[in-house]
Amino acid sequence: MDKNKIKLIFLMLMSLELFTANLAVLGSSALTGDQFLAWGWRIPFVLSLALVGVGLYVRLGILETPVFARLAAGRRIERAPVAEVLRRHPREIALTALCRMGEQAPFYIFTAFVFSYGSDTLHIDRNFLLTAVLAASALSFVSIPLFGHLSDRFGRKRIYIIGAIVTGIYGFVYFPLIDTTMPVLVFLAIVLSLIPHDILYGPQAALIAESFPAHLRYSGASLGYQLSSVIAGGPAPLIAAWLLGRYHSGMAIAVFILASAIVSLFSAMALRDRTNKEL
Repeated sequence: MDKNKIKLIFLMLMSLELFTANLAVLGSSALTGDQFLAWGWRIPFVLSLALVGVGLYVRLGILETPVFARLAAGRRIERAPVAEVLRRHPREIALTALCRMGEQAPFYIFTAFVFSYGSDTLHIDRNFLLTAVLAASALSFVSIPLFGHLSDRFGRKRIYIIGAIVTGIYGFVYFPLIDTTMPVLVFLAIVLSLIPHDILYGPQAALIAESFPAHLRYSGASLGYQLSSVIAGGPAPLIAAWLLGRYHSGMAIAVFILASAIVSLFSAMALRDRTNKEL
């Protein structure tokens, strides 16, 4: 199977995860009703444990890339790759972590914080919000591979920079639409919310991986990728809740999204674009 088909399958699987997660939560919410917050949430949580076994099975069945296989055959593997990549490529690690801020922070606001904001603040039905996020994730099943493909043609950085700009603007569209509490506008705001994210997410894996040499690529990409989850993705809903409590407006959260997008914009601009170049 050629690398383009492998990448397409990988991107489609990444978009499928959010869809199946929300489908499980929606089914559990419909089944348990008012008891969802008491114990119903445990059903999809327990079911998710089965995915650990599935993930392990898939990972053990994947062959190493030809480039890594050649490095291994030539005994050119680093004994301490994490220490080596930290020593030789700290700039790339920092930039790849920061370039994800505009993707990570809005994603968890659009897919996690929206439930507390929508149901607790605006008193919108939780199952309606779940359905809207489910529809957004279904759209991502097409849009993530699409923007990954566009990055192959027009360059990772170019598509990524466009995504950062669109993301920074969309927060100021998203909250006014949701604040209307009109079902059609709320549904539209949520369904469209993942498109700016997908413009970033489609080329992101390749952009990050291509920032590191082959013998340090896995360690470097993992450090940059996961570091952003710590500094941007995880804290985002907490920051959004604090901003809402302090300013009593979703527009304050839109400013936070804009700030995250600006960080991604300048970080991506500082990375080298190696699209379709021999690595």
